[in-house]
Amino acid sequence: MTLEAPLLSARLSVDYRNKPGVLKNLFLEIQRGEVVGLVGESGSGKSTLALALLQLAQLRGAKVQGEVIFQGENLLRKKESELRDIRGRQMTVVLQSPLTSLNPALRIGTQLKEAWRAHVEGTRGQCLAAIRTAFRGVSLPDDDEFLKRLPSELSVGQGQRVIIAMAILHRPALLIADEPTSALDTITQSEILRLFERLNRELDMAILYISHDLLSVAALCHRVAILRDGEIVECDGPDAIFDSPRHPYTQRLIAALPTRRSQKTDHESPDQFREELPALK
Repeated sequence: MTLEAPLLSARLSVDYRNKPGVLKNLFLEIQRGEVVGLVGESGSGKSTLALALLQLAQLRGAKVQGEVIFQGENLLRKKESELRDIRGRQMTVVLQSPLTSLNPALRIGTQLKEAWRAHVEGTRGQCLAAIRTAFRGVSLPDDDEFLKRLPSELSVGQGQRVIIAMAILHRPALLIADEPTSALDTITQSEILRLFERLNRELDMAILYISHDLLSVAALCHRVAILRDGEIVECDGPDAIFDSPRHPYTQRLIAALPTRRSQKTDHESPDQFREELPALK
């Protein structure tokens, strides 16, 4: 009996001209339908990893070495024309700020149509049906009036849901979410986390959830990878990470969590941490 190959298996080193060693032989695997959390402080290399997986770091002057095996193919050996067919269709990204991700001059319906037509040839009716399905999937109105809105006419939470709708338009195998809730208020953060959980469950979509927030990662993810100075120092299930962290850096992260039970000396379990995010129960 052979085990199924991972959806993504990456081993990467990334250097910038003025900043070598941003990623140092980093190794990461994601299985099909798995939610993996990537946690690290600012400057640890989280966003660089997201760009490197999408083969976009080179556009910022980075030197990328190693391999990114996605669905059995090494993306580092792909031509840009081949990568454009993968990005946005098989592997997509959700960034932290909808205001910088959406074109302020175009109506949101128009932007979704452009995203659909970039990868699919079909009728206007098929395009509109796909957009409406995506909007319903992220709990947004799908009527003509809403599709005609400009990004400036949306709340921040609605804007983030539009970005997520665009990312799932083609039902990708892997969604990379790079700090997707950092610009949102606490209630909206919980709503977006619950949305990711539902998309993973209903679409069997793998998610790389990048965050500095261990609490949200514990509530959402099947495995947690701890990133420090360009290296993954520990990767395990939430129970193991919270109950018995092995690396000193992970131990310090857990000890520093601002929980209401700060007087307790033993680590809380992920199930207890989920109480901090009631929307995910």
